[in-house]
Amino acid sequence: MTIFSRYVFKQAMNAVLLILLSLSGVVWIAIALRQLNVVTSQGQDAWTLVAMTTLALPNLMAVIAPFALLIAALHTLSRLNGDSELIVLTAAGATVWNVARPLIVLSLVVAAGVAYVNHVAMPWSLQKLRDYTTQMRTDLLTQVIQPGRFNSPESGLTFHIRERALNGELLGLIVHDTRDPKLAQTYLAENGIIVKEGTQAYLIMTHGHILRRTDPKEAAQIIVFDKYAVDLEKMESKTTEDNDLKPRERYYDQLVNPGPESASFKTEPGKYRAELHERFSNPLYPIAFVLMALATAGQAQSTRQNRSQRLVYGFAIGAGCRLGGLAVSNLVAITPNAVPVLYGIPLLASLISLVIMATATQPRLSVWVTRRLSPFIDAIRLPIQRLFQRLNPAPGR
Repeated sequence: MTIFSRYVFKQAMNAVLLILLSLSGVVWIAIALRQLNVVTSQGQDAWTLVAMTTLALPNLMAVIAPFALLIAALHTLSRLNGDSELIVLTAAGATVWNVARPLIVLSLVVAAGVAYVNHVAMPWSLQKLRDYTTQMRTDLLTQVIQPGRFNSPESGLTFHIRERALNGELLGLIVHDTRDPKLAQTYLAENGIIVKEGTQAYLIMTHGHILRRTDPKEAAQIIVFDKYAVDLEKMESKTTEDNDLKPRERYYDQLVNPGPESASFKTEPGKYRAELHERFSNPLYPIAFVLMALATAGQAQSTRQNRSQRLVYGFAIGAGCRLGGLAVSNLVAITPNAVPVLYGIPLLASLISLVIMATATQPRLSVWVTRRLSPFIDAIRLPIQRLFQRLNPAPGR
């Protein structure tokens, strides 16, 4: 790199790191506020709160990082324009490509980081978060619920134990579940114990019975059991093993080959397809965002008003493209025909930005492109103009 390229790269990289840390901090605080009940109502320590909120961050980094790069690129170009550095470079014969090289290199670095987060960091963090959630469900009975007290970890669910043995066994257990308005269940058991199996936690009750009522007008059903297993996550009977990972929690090989035993893949295969293509299309946005910033704010501007307008246009177009990509990602889960559109949005935005940058540096090419595109522009503009004339006729007609 030249001295100027290193200078622009350093300025943009520092801005990316500052904006990324700021946005991540705001998101972390928002997640921490949502998970604050982990400490206040479920008896967990502060370290559990910090670990859970931090593990949830990589899930959002793939969206935050490209926007941080877009804002940093626009800020760097605006600063170069404000300090008249782009004007001096243009007067010396430099083009927009001299500024584009270090920013494109930075976009490739960010794209590689987004790809790493999508394929490695995000699945790892979400699986760890799943383990923490399982530990919390286990601790809910083994640590938080006190003997001789009625505890309600959530509305409609009440626990009571008479005594807790030294080995952790629960004696005199009552579980009352009315979260489903159509089904009220009460579990009464002499003994209970918490058992972990994979990422799931179960409450194994022995020597008890279940009072179940589906209609208030009818008598309750009484089911006697010697041993009964209840999933602490769903609080309903487990008939089959269900350790299915969600599509976002899976690594690439687990996402491509979920296995024949995956119930979620059998019922919703579109979510696996959408997640797979979303991971591969996300790294295209940092490159597209940098090219958008260069196309809108990469030229030397002598007036502050023009610079402000171009910055707003650049950010608005980038945000619109990303929101469109997220919408198409949901559409991919429904139909595979939308997969090319998912990749086409950032690629088309990059191509248009490159054309704008090329026409700005070559006046002849700009005239040629304008002549070629003018029939298509007129074909869109003239019908709209006639429609407005019909809706708003001139006075006197």
